[in-house]
Amino acid sequence: QVQLVESGGGLVQAGGSLRLSCAASGRTFSNNAMGWFRQAPGKEREFVVSINWSGDNTYYAESVKGRFTISRDNAKNTMYLQMNSLKTEDTAVYYCAAGAGPPWRMGVMRGIDYWGKGTLVTVSS
Repeated sequence: QVQLVESGGGLVQAGGSLRLSCAASGRTFSNNAMGWFRQAPGKEREFVVSINWSGDNTYYAESVKGRFTISRDNAKNTMYLQMNSLKTEDTAVYYCAAGAGPPWRMGVMRGIDYWGKGTLVTVSS
């Protein structure tokens, strides 16, 4: 059974940092693009960032550029999201995803084959 499991969410003050992890099991995703998405209360799920299989090609939403950093460790079948300078508007459930297509397609909500169940990030003022 293929699973993507997010962890690392929690409550943090504005300006603080959190590191999310996405652990994959059931198959290897070392050849797949992976990404992070988020859904704030009352809003649609939106793209945050994606990364190609080797980790040398990344795509960021404008709203998180310069503050968030995606990375992956294929040996551990795990992806990470380092979030710095958090803002209250970053409050959302964060989901990891994996897909067979190129990472840029995730930016338009395409090419996603697997979703995690999400981890809640709450940024207080």
